[in-house]
Amino acid sequence: MNDIGKEISDFEKHMPRGWVWDDTRTFLAVARHGTLSGAAAELHLGIATLSRRIERLEQALHLPLFVRQQSGYQLTEEGAGLIEKAEALEAAAAAFTTGVSMQAQMTGRVRLATAENLATELILPALPEFRRQYPGITLELVTDISTVNLHRRDADLAIRMVKPERGHVTLRRIGTLGYGLYGSVDYVAQRKSSPDAGDYDSDAFITWGEMQSHLPAAQWSERILQGREPALTTTSVSTQVAAAKAGLGLAVLPHFVALNAGLVCVTSALGADQPIYLVIQADVTQSGRIRAVADFMADLVTRNRTCLSGS
Repeated sequence: MNDIGKEISDFEKHMPRGWVWDDTRTFLAVARHGTLSGAAAELHLGIATLSRRIERLEQALHLPLFVRQQSGYQLTEEGAGLIEKAEALEAAAAAFTTGVSMQAQMTGRVRLATAENLATELILPALPEFRRQYPGITLELVTDISTVNLHRRDADLAIRMVKPERGHVTLRRIGTLGYGLYGSVDYVAQRKSSPDAGDYDSDAFITWGEMQSHLPAAQWSERILQGREPALTTTSVSTQVAAAKAGLGLAVLPHFVALNAGLVCVTSALGADQPIYLVIQADVTQSGRIRAVADFMADLVTRNRTCLSGS
């Protein structure tokens, strides 16, 4: 038994059957303030009610707890001897109610929006650990991040590479997503033997479609191509990885995704790296379950910062 448990056990030995916790709260409040009026203000109760509770506790314990004086209430020797035990019980009660409150907050559904490559390569492998810690939380992953607007409450929080410019949200930068130019083992081996391997003139490129032309990876490829047509355009990282593995050409990909797929890095000097932001709806930041998800995700990115950044 720990110290608090021993104090509670000792205190309960003095308690009669049917003892009421509110009487102990009253006892502590009066002892701390020295007056009924001060205790009444703390507990938001009437003076007459407090007086009855003190009398009831003294009768139940068969002990005088206070000496009533004109200046206030002074603890008797018996009352002073119960203070430490009563405070231990107060601490245990506070811990109990806090635990119940936190447990209630750690249940329910949380909607997290993020890029598909982060969801499949980073978050999903870590979710068994999250489930062990928070079995009562149901996580809903939304990977169609281009259509998600936290301001419209499409999600509770997001991990994204574009800093929100509007909406009532809180955000912080939690990492960097590094990019490199990658190809298959065979493709890179063949291009090394080419006389113009350093200028990309004879390279085939796998890049993004028109709807994703704003992405840093797409813009880098466009500058290199200088009007040439790419070998293939796609609308997802996963299809670009598959195309690169098939030897269709080079693709600008996140380091941690490309390396996991067994691709070879041609160069990482692209200037296409992106910040990783954790974004939360401002009005739900105090929710226990949402904070649990946010803290877990921030820690997950921090723990994997080396492979994410490609440093």
